[in-house]
Amino acid sequence: MMKKQLNWLFDYPNLQIYQYEEGFKFSLDSILLAEFATIRKSDEQIIDLCTGNAVIPILLHYKYQKKIIGVELQKEIYDLGVQSVIENKMQDSISLLNINVVDLGNYFPGNNFDVVLSNPPYFSYHNPDFVNQNSLKSIARHEIAIHLEELIRIASYLLKDKGRFYLVHIPSRLDEIIVYAHRYHLGIKKIQFVHSKIEEAPIIVLVSLVKNGKFGTKVYPPISIQNVQTYQNIFKN
Repeated sequence: MMKKQLNWLFDYPNLQIYQYEEGFKFSLDSILLAEFATIRKSDEQIIDLCTGNAVIPILLHYKYQKKIIGVELQKEIYDLGVQSVIENKMQDSISLLNINVVDLGNYFPGNNFDVVLSNPPYFSYHNPDFVNQNSLKSIARHEIAIHLEELIRIASYLLKDKGRFYLVHIPSRLDEIIVYAHRYHLGIKKIQFVHSKIEEAPIIVLVSLVKNGKFGTKVYPPISIQNVQTYQNIFKN
């Protein structure tokens, strides 16, 4: 059995997260996505797809005091999320579901959510010989259980008209994101590249999409996380 550890969630006051010492650990990408997303007072239905150990719901509830649903397929990671939510005394506001995102149509009607977020698996899955043999890591990193097109289709299905989808991914798949977004009636409104060092290529891209949104995309100046002291309010756009 893998050993769990309880870690502080960077410099967010009094927030802690359970993860495994070896195996699945949350990534900085989830924190950046939670900071990139804008939650409005009128937003009542919010769901995080591929939620992992619930970093995004915990941060969003901390920032906005909203009720949030998280969806995680892997039972071991889902359990970490449940324990993390309880540890942070957010169980009355955060609900986690241990199901595959591709099955959400069986649980929720379409046109139901104001905001959908996701930090999904980044890498295409072609050959099992080239993926991590630890299933927790391989499913979290590779498109074994859900593909990018399926994710974008489901996000569009869940969203109300003019609802917002916030996605973090790798820059090399931005062209696919654009194609699938257009296919499923999601207009790309904001793009933010994040770099380890500003002189190097970006390591992730954050994308804001609106269901049935009009054409017009704003690309923000690149941000470097080198020497960043806090991720709180890192995006001031």
